[in-house]
Amino acid sequence: MTRAEDVRDRIVDEVASSGFGAHGLHVRIGDDVAKYRWTPDVREDIHSAAKGVCVLAAGIAADEGEISFDTPISEYLADIEYGAGAERVTLRDLLTMSSGIDLPWSETMMTDWPDLAREFLSRPSRGRVFQYSNASTYTAMRVLAARVGDVVDYLRPRLFTPLGIDPVEWERCRNGWILAGSGLLLRTEELARLGRLLRDGGVWDGRRLVGAHWVDAMHADWVPAGEGPAYERYALAGWAGPGSAWRLHGAHGQLLLFVGDAVVTVTAADHFGADALAASVVRMLEDRPSRR
Repeated sequence: MTRAEDVRDRIVDEVASSGFGAHGLHVRIGDDVAKYRWTPDVREDIHSAAKGVCVLAAGIAADEGEISFDTPISEYLADIEYGAGAERVTLRDLLTMSSGIDLPWSETMMTDWPDLAREFLSRPSRGRVFQYSNASTYTAMRVLAARVGDVVDYLRPRLFTPLGIDPVEWERCRNGWILAGSGLLLRTEELARLGRLLRDGGVWDGRRLVGAHWVDAMHADWVPAGEGPAYERYALAGWAGPGSAWRLHGAHGQLLLFVGDAVVTVTAADHFGADALAASVVRMLEDRPSRR
């Protein structure tokens, strides 16, 4: 039995004992892979794990000279009426949730205003203050679209096609822009491909798709979040922990957990059980040193 198979079996046992509402599981340790399914293999919304794809999109564009993470976005979106201080907000501020603009998440935020990005940027900024909100990622992708055109079209040859994700299903707002911070539909296996790309520093089957420095930035230069034990530090779409891990974490238990050469992918429909499962999985991965 490979270590990936051992970890998979232990996770399956944990799900059975905890009652966690898992859908799919993919364990990769080194080159070994083990999988398990509880429900039919269909595409599902990966929710906030999609924020990681948005960071990759912006990183690719930055390396192609299309945009800068540290230039005020007002230089890219000139036709916006900015709130006090909002004109100094950068793409990095938006993608680290630290723009200081107060517009908290709500279930109806995509339809509450004629244009969410304009509403967001019309509000004042309090400086580099953390507030987790899909409005921030949505606005970041509006900035990117102003430079590269439709984000899905931009990413298709650069990311999605190389990863074998075709067709791309990403929900859009009523104005035609991708929801960005959610709404990307993937199978467990497709999300796992994204996890493998990140684990391997942006390289896929020997081809570099994104600069390693952008992957590193997803779990470095942490911004204090103060959102509780599992949500204390945030970077470019990545959360610190649990334990020695870092993760992409979408609502209802969509997880990419990274520890050394291991990446565990979980899709689920269990919002409140996800933190406990993530902690259990990381303890399993930390039991023995992973092989390189």
